[in-house]
Amino acid sequence: MWQQLYASLDDADFMVVAIAEESRGAESARPWIEQAAPGYWALIDKDHAVAALYGMVNVPQAVWIDEAGRIVRGPETAGSTDHFRRMDRATKTLSPEDQAARLAARTAYMDAVRDWVRTGRYAQTPDAVRRALPAITAEIAQANAHFRLGLWLREQGRVTEAASHLREATRLHPESWNMWRQAADLEAIGNAGGEAFWARVQALGDKPYYPPPDLPGFRAGTSST
Repeated sequence: MWQQLYASLDDADFMVVAIAEESRGAESARPWIEQAAPGYWALIDKDHAVAALYGMVNVPQAVWIDEAGRIVRGPETAGSTDHFRRMDRATKTLSPEDQAARLAARTAYMDAVRDWVRTGRYAQTPDAVRRALPAITAEIAQANAHFRLGLWLREQGRVTEAASHLREATRLHPESWNMWRQAADLEAIGNAGGEAFWARVQALGDKPYYPPPDLPGFRAGTSST
C-alpha cells in the first residue's frame, strides 16, 4: 500500500521513508524489501533507534514530517485495525465484513495522507504534537538501555546474558510490542507469532492493540475486538 501511496503523490515532492526494525540486520530484512520493490526509501534500523527517538511501540506506526522537517503528526497507527483479533486462527482468515472494514480503514488512512500532502489538512499544531508525543519515563529509558545492551550481547555471542536484558526491557516497557516482538524473534522469550503473542493480545482485554488515530474512518468501529 505504501508503493501505491507514493506513486499517487509522485508529483508532490513527497517521500515515504520505511524503516525495518530488524536486529538481525540487512539480510533478514532484504526479502521483505525486495518483495515490496519500493520506489521510496527503505532503511534498516538494527538498534531500533528510530522507535526509541519517536516513542513508537508497534508496527506499522507512522510520523508525518513536513518539508521544513517539523513533525506535524506524532507516532500513530498507520492504517491497521484490531479486526485481526477476530481472525480464525486455524485458517488465518477474517470474515468478509472484517476484511471490508480493515480495507476501508487502510484506504481512509491513505486518503488522509494524500489530503495532508495536497492541502495541509490534518496537520497538527506544534503544541498539539508536543502533547501527543509519548513521554519518555525513567522506566522507558531504562528499557531502551537494556534492549540495546541485549542486542549488543547477542552480537558478542553472549546469548544467555542477552536474553535476560531483553526480558528486562520488555518488563520495564510492556507497552512496546516492538521490543517484545524482537526479543521473541531472537528466541529470548518465545515465538513472536505464536501462542505467546496471542496470549499477550488477549490479555489486553478491551484495550486496543492498534489504538485508532484521530482521523476520519477511525473514530468509531475500526478498533474492534
